[in-house]
Amino acid sequence: MSIFITGTDTGCGKTYVSALLIRAIAMQGLQVAGMKPVATGAEKLEDQLIHEDDQILLKASNVALGQKLRNPYLFTPACSPHIAALEANEPIRLDKIVDAYNLCKIATDYLVVEGVGGWRAPLSASDSVADLATILGLPVILVVGVKLGCINHAVLTAEAIKASGLRFLGWVANVLDPLMHDPERNISYLESKIESPLLLRCEFSGDTNGDIEPMDNFVKQVLNAAE
Repeated sequence: MSIFITGTDTGCGKTYVSALLIRAIAMQGLQVAGMKPVATGAEKLEDQLIHEDDQILLKASNVALGQKLRNPYLFTPACSPHIAALEANEPIRLDKIVDAYNLCKIATDYLVVEGVGGWRAPLSASDSVADLATILGLPVILVVGVKLGCINHAVLTAEAIKASGLRFLGWVANVLDPLMHDPERNISYLESKIESPLLLRCEFSGDTNGDIEPMDNFVKQVLNAAE
């Protein structure tokens, strides 16, 4: 079983939610890991490129996948993937990601695949994150970074996911701005406009090691829907 996590934009909390989900699935007794096929903004540590998101997913997982499998494309510049790939002269090929995905899937009971940027973030001149999710054929969860301006991003992204023909399992409301004016009304409005259900409401803290009891119902819905 596998699932694809996308978001309204960069910094909306995809990795945070993915790591929470991975840990909660592991508590169900399943062998689970995270995969971040494309990442930009890596740092060099002892002659090895390291990406924070990849390391967070690895720490949450109970299956240690090889770095080249869980993260086949890793770039230093913190920019759009298609630009980073062009500068590195390393075109992002969907078939290479599919091959890595298939090997990761064999090693796990459940695989959480996290996209990069938003749903339409370009991976090349012809392919986007949406194309990657489509070629993998995975059910999708949308992480909405709840902040000023999120309604437009969330509604448009939800419409695009639905139009892709993939199973849209639901969305997560991740409150990013604790000082945002009336986030609850924003979330309620999105519930009325997004046909897929609100699966989880959380507040980003940066801590993926805290209490995950509120995740129980979320995890049950995800596991049941993805079967």
